[in-house]
Parts: sequence; structure tokens; C-alpha cells
Amino acid sequence: MPNAPARSGPANRRVVALAYDGLCTFEFGVAVELFGLPRPEMGPDWYAFATAAVEPGPLRGLGGVQVTADGGLELVEQAGTIIAPGWRGADSPVPRPLIEALRTAHANGARVMSICSGVFVLAAAGLLAGRRATTHWRYVDTLRALYPDIEVQPDVLYVDEGDVMTSAGSAAGLDLGLHLVRRDFGPEAANTVARRLVIPPHRDGGQAQFIQRPVPTAHEASRLSPILDRMRADLSREHTVKALADAAGMSPRTFLRRFEAATGVTPARWLLAERLARARDLLETTPAGVEQIAQAVGFGAPALRHHFRKSLATTPQAYRARFGGHPGAADTRSPA
Repeated sequence: MPNAPARSGPANRRVVALAYDGLCTFEFGVAVELFGLPRPEMGPDWYAFATAAVEPGPLRGLGGVQVTADGGLELVEQAGTIIAPGWRGADSPVPRPLIEALRTAHANGARVMSICSGVFVLAAAGLLAGRRATTHWRYVDTLRALYPDIEVQPDVLYVDEGDVMTSAGSAAGLDLGLHLVRRDFGPEAANTVARRLVIPPHRDGGQAQFIQRPVPTAHEASRLSPILDRMRADLSREHTVKALADAAGMSPRTFLRRFEAATGVTPARWLLAERLARARDLLETTPAGVEQIAQAVGFGAPALRHHFRKSLATTPQAYRARFGGHPGAADTRSPA
């Protein structure tokens, strides 16, 4: 099947990261790595990055570094995407000029994105009222107490509300950033950026923030990794727990316990996420019909539509119309 043509990116390519005294340097570095590095391989339509000072300098970052910004809040009002890379504390007031700049930019069509505690900046600006949002698990209760009008999602990596996006802990900013690259430029571009970062190209936003044991022991990894590869290589197949446990050389009960400890989810949940991710790739990059895609990933078409509605609040056709390069591809069986 032919691949979809590359997407040209957002209408306003300017990405502006906020800089402030007490800057969270890791979160700021995430923004730079994703959107600020020169990437000539991506062509002339790639993001244009700038740093906006929230207040007069000197601006000190955690770790003793000093930051010289490209400009002030005037850059915020020119941005297509604004990133709040953390904040110096939930109890630290957000300056009124920054609040006004964010509100103006958002009203003019800018997207806003927070990493970790940066959610408190967006919340103070009123941009999360009545919306879903997430933050680091340590800040969940504080966010709920300070802003009861926000629907706080405590156990996810990120939340995409279209023009407002929030991520959990610091590293989840990488997941959200790659998700945005995927939205803007397609899966191949996101994969390219992920390879350069040496991280997985996609972790679903609904994945838990933390798991009981993030990395399996070397012995278990040698047994579980081939099982994950086997499931991923043939998503159309029915993978029973007994068959997977036999292949791993474990009893079903032991397999279930160790699989969930290593991945944070049950085999069924893991497989569902992989199937949905593959279906999204196929909708974005091929002209295959929904029935054909459903069969390729181990669903019937009705089940695929059900899971799209439940997990993504959309239909396969609507997803393709928004993200795919083949909006005219037909589902020859029945409408969504």
C-alpha cells in the first residue's frame, strides 16, 4: 500500500517555551530537544523555536545555569504553540502579564502545552476550566484542591484536549511532545524524532504514570521480551494467556503477575493498546478500508469502532479525516 504524503505541519510553526526564574531545566530541555533542535531532514516546514522570558532577568535555572531568552511575552502572543516547562511551585503566583499573554494567544488560536508542574500556569490562566488535565502524581491532590473546576486525570501520561495539552511527570513531556509531532507531521516524523532521542516512538496517553516494577529483571526480560515481540508481530492472532505463558515457560498465574509487574497492564490491555496504535498507523498512512484494517489488527470492524469511540472519543473515519493522508478511502462494509 502506498504511504501517505508528508504533512506540512501547523499553520503557525512558532513554538515558544516559557523561561522563568527557578526554571525546571529538565522540562525545558525536553521542549528544546523536541522542538528546538535543527532538523534539516524534516524540511523547511519544521517548527521554529524561541524562548520567552516571563519576567526580567537574570533567570536562574535549577542546577545553577542562567538563561538568556530570545525575547519577552511579546513572543507568546506570536506563538502557534506555547509550552510551560514546569513551574516553580503550586503556591508560587503566576504573574498577571503572563496570564494575560496566554489568554490572548489562546484566544487567537495558539495551542498550549504543559509539562509536569507547568499545569499550574495553564490553570492560573483559566485555560483548563471545565477540561480534562493531568500532572505529576505528586501534584494531583493540590491541583484538585486549588482548581476544582478541572477534571484531573491522575493515572495517565498525558491528556490532549486539542488546543490544550497537559503531561504528567517530566519524562511524560517527551510522550506528549511526540504525540504532538505525530499530530502535526505524521507517524514517520514522530518515529524519526524518537529514534534521535533513543526512546519509544509512542506510549499511549492513557498508560499509567508509574508501575510496580518499571524494568523487569534480566532473567524475566529474556523471557518476556520475545513474548511482546511475538504479540506485536501478529496482532490479528488470538493470543491466549495459556499460550503466552507456555511460550514464556511460566504458569498462567505467574505469567499474569510478572507481565503486569513489568508493563503496568494486563496482557489484554497491552494487546488492545498495540492494536489501536497499529490501527491508527494504518489509518494515517494507507488507503485501506476500515474493515481491512480491523482484520489486520485482530478486530472486527464493529469492535474497532467501539474501541476508537471508547479510547479516542472518535470514529476510525473521523480519525482518518483529521490525521490521514487518504481521507477518501472507503469502508466498503458499513458507515461508522
